[in-house]
Amino acid sequence: MSVSDDQKVLMALIGAAHGIRGEVRVKPFGDDPLSFTDYGVLTTKDGARSFEVESARAKKTVVITKFKGIVDRNQAEELNGIELYIRRDQLPEAGEDEFYYSDLNGLAVIDQSGETLGKVISVQDFGAGDLLEIRPRRGGTFYIPFTREFVPEVSLAEKRLNVVLPENYFSEGEREPSED
Repeated sequence: MSVSDDQKVLMALIGAAHGIRGEVRVKPFGDDPLSFTDYGVLTTKDGARSFEVESARAKKTVVITKFKGIVDRNQAEELNGIELYIRRDQLPEAGEDEFYYSDLNGLAVIDQSGETLGKVISVQDFGAGDLLEIRPRRGGTFYIPFTREFVPEVSLAEKRLNVVLPENYFSEGEREPSED
């Protein structure tokens, strides 16, 4: 029985090799940097490869990880860029006002006037909090802060979220005159 891609959750991303004994730097996704180690075998999105964590230790913004069967730097370097997934049903239920990023992807974004602005295509965090990346029907993507002020309602059952945007949210703003 295969699990479809939309029933998998991205837990971490393998980065560069660390040292000469097969360790790699892993960028975890989630509140607890070591949480990806709690779910047993991790797989690629297509399920073609699987990885079992032998050891892991947090170091600054990454987790130095040793996977079973990866014994040297050459093998570790080949893993760079691989995304690690688990099945969605392995995760505990989210609490009230908590959401898994994967549950937000694909939701319709409705503004305060009832207009559909687009769909959520990803959740990003560039260091200042979560941002929803929205793809409109036409044009480039844009971001909305994922805060209660901007997103007061999320309905997973109705596959939508309501947003409240300031009146000038999409304006370029006035540029200050340059001093020549």
